[in-house]
Amino acid sequence: MGATTNNALMFLIDTVFSLYITVVLLRVLLPLVHADFRNPISQFIWRATATPVGYVSRVIPRWRNIDVPALVFALALCFVNIQIDMALVSAAFGAQPVLALLWSVLKIGVLICSFFTFTILIQTLMSWISPNQHSPATAMMFTLNEPLLRPVRSRLPALGGLDLSPLVVILALQVVSRLLPLPGLFR
Repeated sequence: MGATTNNALMFLIDTVFSLYITVVLLRVLLPLVHADFRNPISQFIWRATATPVGYVSRVIPRWRNIDVPALVFALALCFVNIQIDMALVSAAFGAQPVLALLWSVLKIGVLICSFFTFTILIQTLMSWISPNQHSPATAMMFTLNEPLLRPVRSRLPALGGLDLSPLVVILALQVVSRLLPLPGLFR
């Protein structure tokens, strides 16, 4: 296959893996922020991850409020994604599983930073466009983002009614994401 075909295939594989890994990570995050599990989005996340996480939970138990089986499954998905990417780029990487596991952990960190950046940006735009809109998506974004925004909002003064906490948090998330030593191939 040509380089263009490999790039397109790698983009497609990375996108599908990243979207599903994000859904699995949401399964971990939702109980931590005490999300409303009657929300249709929460129910979708639970159903979309129930079968594979159920298999992992037979071997690895939950710990307190942390869905460890879902976290292990997300890590395994990242590992498989990185192995596929490296197989498309070069066959020599297959013998380095420890490095792939490290990159998997870092990829989870980058995915979480990207997810929160995206949801905070969308939440901010929605508050400008239609500030009093109530939907399952806005409720979910508020529940997920508020633990990150509240501490910054309490320390930052409001400037003429303008809340700058989303900007500060997005900048911090982007700095953290760039500090993670993950090769550009896996971002």
